[in-house]
Amino acid sequence: MNRQEELVNGSEQNRSAKGEDKPTRRRQWQRLKKPLRWLVWLLVLATLGLVAWVTYQEIRHWERQPSPENFNLQPEILGPEMVVIPGGVFTMGSPDSEAGRSNDEGPQHSVKVVSFALGRYEVTFDEYDVFAKATGRKPPNDEGWGRGLRPVINVSWDDALAYAAWLSQKTGQHYRLPTEAEWEYVARAGTTASRYWGDEPKLACNYANVRDKYFDCDDGYADKTAPVGSFIANPFGLQDMLGNVWEWVADCWHDSYQGAPVDGSDWEDGKACESGGRVLRGGSWYSIPGLVRSAFRGRYNPAYRYYFNGFRLARTL
Repeated sequence: MNRQEELVNGSEQNRSAKGEDKPTRRRQWQRLKKPLRWLVWLLVLATLGLVAWVTYQEIRHWERQPSPENFNLQPEILGPEMVVIPGGVFTMGSPDSEAGRSNDEGPQHSVKVVSFALGRYEVTFDEYDVFAKATGRKPPNDEGWGRGLRPVINVSWDDALAYAAWLSQKTGQHYRLPTEAEWEYVARAGTTASRYWGDEPKLACNYANVRDKYFDCDDGYADKTAPVGSFIANPFGLQDMLGNVWEWVADCWHDSYQGAPVDGSDWEDGKACESGGRVLRGGSWYSIPGLVRSAFRGRYNPAYRYYFNGFRLARTL
């Protein structure tokens, strides 16, 4: 066979081979299409399953959290943001071994608290000033630190009750001061340490506005109040339960818990209030470590106003 015939025969064989390759590749693709289709569907189903699982976990997470409620039922009323607190039983007071403990923090006793709502933050100047303007009251002094979202200060126990009564009338909801037992129940939020972040005072500046030099830390607000919500919340989702301002509660002062209610109600008998004043809880921006504890109790004349003192509202469900 000469060279020319070889080239012709080779060309024909190549064309024949190429023609045979096409159906072969088509058959191979047909065999692959079905498993590839199943692989795509499996990937789609796996993605949808992952999205559903993440969504379910997120829903479960938020179902376990306290429910925020905002009762600004009328546009002109700036009401507090409330958190629904689940009922429960806790040990009120402090053990003898707790650093900074006072005798009036005992005896420790079990208290059952029913579900209620408590302000996520202390009542602010923004909220209180609406009330003051509406009722013709003189606005409280802000000491030059600013108003807005800072907690209202220079308010008496009587002022706090008047604000709660006014807001209740305007909204149709039953606002009030928390009882001392309710306050401590929420401040602890299931914890048993001296503070809801633990026993170490140096950690305070992450969680509360305190007198920095006594805690050996820097919270960024030296010698004045901080805007509410500036620090890490406690396990119930409430902020500034310790530090910032002392908070008025409903109870009369008693020198111990001997004979105290065990149902979470306020402790009234008339005589103790006349002689001992009303209870304040939580400490303030000026407080030393021993005062910034979940169990510490303070007292003050209910008619007096001071730049350490403010309040937060409770609401009966």
